[in-house]
Amino acid sequence: MLLCAAAGPVAAGAPAAAPAEELPPVAEDEFYVPPSPLPEGEPGDIIRSRPALPGGPTPQGLADAWQVMYLSTDALGEPVAVTGMVMVPKGADPADTPIVALAPGTHGPAARCAPSAMINDGAFYEQSAVNDMLRAGYAVTVTDYEGYHADPSSTYMVGQSMGPAVINSVRAAQNLPETDLAEDAPVFFRGYSQGGAAAMWAGQLQPEYAPELNLTGVVGGGVPADLVQVALPLEGQRGMGVLLYALLGLDEAYPELDLDASLTDAGREMYAQMEEGSCTVELLNDYVGKTLQDYMTTVPVLEDSWQGRLGENRLGGSPIEVPVFQYHVVDDDIVDYSQGQALRDEYCAQNVELTWKQYESGGLHTDGIGLGNDDASAFIADRLAGDPATTTC
Repeated sequence: MLLCAAAGPVAAGAPAAAPAEELPPVAEDEFYVPPSPLPEGEPGDIIRSRPALPGGPTPQGLADAWQVMYLSTDALGEPVAVTGMVMVPKGADPADTPIVALAPGTHGPAARCAPSAMINDGAFYEQSAVNDMLRAGYAVTVTDYEGYHADPSSTYMVGQSMGPAVINSVRAAQNLPETDLAEDAPVFFRGYSQGGAAAMWAGQLQPEYAPELNLTGVVGGGVPADLVQVALPLEGQRGMGVLLYALLGLDEAYPELDLDASLTDAGREMYAQMEEGSCTVELLNDYVGKTLQDYMTTVPVLEDSWQGRLGENRLGGSPIEVPVFQYHVVDDDIVDYSQGQALRDEYCAQNVELTWKQYESGGLHTDGIGLGNDDASAFIADRLAGDPATTTC
């Protein structure tokens, strides 16, 4: 689902990224191709890195940046290579620079849609939030999630893959020699829509998966917590492409689901075209009015195997142990508002220190990207200032 927050002279001894050459498209860029076999190592270890130059004069002026490929774990707990971006404010003292892992929202399954590629091209639709955080003096990591390379295999909306990818983007930033970021730096997970779910998953998994991180807060907006409840209203609507993409993501994460067995020839052709060229705009525009019956002989999510995997990727099964800011637009047209409320209630019942806010919008899920930005930024700033969080539970 869609995601949609002090510049100055470079300090003595601070790393500076060399200007990046014009980069080829992801499908032609060997940087995105994972080595085979993967190197031995721990989640968050750097496989490769290169200087980057984010598109647009503002981010270039605010940060030194690197593209990274790092080790993570997939939904089955197996090692996988993930790419992403690390940005450090120019002039920042790495000894006291907080780290915000911005989990991006929906970018689409095609290789060209990788968030780090969008940042390089100046086409990342959450760049204003990134710029806000860089101006505030925070290092920012942006994961591409699993599967962005020439033969894309995106595990879209699979929390058991997204959460580790977000967590390990922070470890990768700390492991990248050029950043010199502190091991005990305050860490935040932040995101909207798909990114909101990914941030919450990272928060739930962190105590066991990455207890060494100094996790200080989690921000999740427009969170698709229960994929079944999110999917039900989308058929035929503006979010139909998102629904189709989510089925593909689950199938990529769990091969035993065998989505192909449910597809018609039209469905196979549709998914081939989607993986070839669809990013966010295409997902929202190209499938309005379509139904599952247009592409499938059966509804796969009704099968026990799919129900089991959907249950494993439903948020709320364990508490987040740091303060949480969760928000939602009440008239959200893509990510059901009531299931967001249900997640809030579950976390409150688990004594999560949660602040909830809802916004009136123009009826579009994407409105929440801008509506929640200032409050999300303030929540992070307040935690860093040592101000106690205000729970609304």
